[in-house]
Amino acid sequence: MNQRYFLLYKPYLFMSQFSREGDKPTLADIPFPFPKDVYPVGRLDADSEGLLLLTDDKQLNHRLLNPKFRHLRTYYVQVDGQITEEACRQLSEGVTISVDGKPYQTLPAQVKAIPEPDLPERNPPIRYRATIPTSWVSVTLHEGKNRQVRKMTAAAGFPTLRLVRWSIEKLNAGGMQPGDVRELTADQMAAGLRLEKPAGNPRLGRR
Repeated sequence: MNQRYFLLYKPYLFMSQFSREGDKPTLADIPFPFPKDVYPVGRLDADSEGLLLLTDDKQLNHRLLNPKFRHLRTYYVQVDGQITEEACRQLSEGVTISVDGKPYQTLPAQVKAIPEPDLPERNPPIRYRATIPTSWVSVTLHEGKNRQVRKMTAAAGFPTLRLVRWSIEKLNAGGMQPGDVRELTADQMAAGLRLEKPAGNPRLGRR
């Protein structure tokens, strides 16, 4: 059986699931005919945007969700205030956040201040406040605790205003608009995720 692989730019306020919860928009509202048994790998919170992988390949799902198979994810983050070099250093080295009600020290990450990236407009947009500046930071992680990036920037004194997952390994959201879907072959997905074999291949190699 040929497995299917998709990249989706998840819109703001959409839930990362097909099932309904009240009147909240879900992936079922994306105007694309996803095949049966295709589901998202991992999730993005409703108030986050950007790249989401969907597949019916259970091996790929296992590999990307298992913490021992680390993979890099880059987020573009708009924060409240003008982020400082010291805050970027703290975030790079690790900060203490709460995970399941317990203190957790985040692993070292790649964090740097960046100019405002070329991203689709958010709907609704971030509320503009003339007296309070905002700035952008790129955060690259290989772990994924619940709402980790938001908790990290808050711990460094710069609350997150907008969060966009830009890339997963070499796969990125370049040229995509909210709701856009791209289908990839198994080889394209494997190359983009830096896997040695297509995920559906039983002889999947280790990195």
